[in-house]
Amino acid sequence: MTTMWDPNTVGLLRLPSGRCVRGRGLRRPFPGDPPPSFAVYLTHREPPATGWESRWIRWPDFWLPSDPDELRDALQEARIRSETERVEIACSGGYGRTGTALACLAVLDGIAAGDAVEFVREHYTRRAVEMPWQRRFVARFR
Repeated sequence: MTTMWDPNTVGLLRLPSGRCVRGRGLRRPFPGDPPPSFAVYLTHREPPATGWESRWIRWPDFWLPSDPDELRDALQEARIRSETERVEIACSGGYGRTGTALACLAVLDGIAAGDAVEFVREHYTRRAVEMPWQRRFVARFR
């Protein structure tokens, strides 16, 4: 079993259940902490292979996921696995797509859909969820 994230991990979002997920931007250098056990990558092209399990969700920059049901499945897996494993969610910059996915994950964890964007902006980064249609996507996420 993999150990959990250190509470000082950069980009760590603690969900209401106490589970933690790291959000990050793939354009930045890999952080010095241990790698995740599982990741969800939100990019327009398939990301390079990693040394850990991952799921790729096709998601163009500044837009919405190409398959919202696939995103929901990946986030449900990430939520379950984050109870005992290090999980990360990442896109190129770490703000729009990552923030949107983290807000959807917060909804799955019990935050009201209408409050999820503000929750992620307060606990992850103020820049999370960049576009109005991303905010609407979260507000409608169930």
